[in-house]
Amino acid sequence: MKPIAEFDNFANLDIRIGRIVAVEDAATKKPTYRLRIDFGDEVGIKVSCGAFRNYSREELIGKQIVGVVNFGAKKMGPEVSEALVLGVPGAQGETILLTPNSAVSLGVTVF
Repeated sequence: MKPIAEFDNFANLDIRIGRIVAVEDAATKKPTYRLRIDFGDEVGIKVSCGAFRNYSREELIGKQIVGVVNFGAKKMGPEVSEALVLGVPGAQGETILLTPNSAVSLGVTVF
């Protein structure tokens, strides 16, 4: 387990619902996708790179995801990721994306 965190640590994260609107191959050593994600009017479209290759492009386009939008840009090889898409490891080590159970408005915050 990680150490106990103050609630303010969580409150400082801007975690929102977005919708994947485009998927491309990223220019990285490992097989990685570059996702363009619409986080609604307030945040807009952000890019996120990740090893989501257990999903086809068709499965990802239109999928709502949970992401952190206020970490700032992170360089990943030649790519720049502007948002962190949240996921968990599956049984085979693949990434399982966290998604809302029902469709919700883009940009709503997670609490």
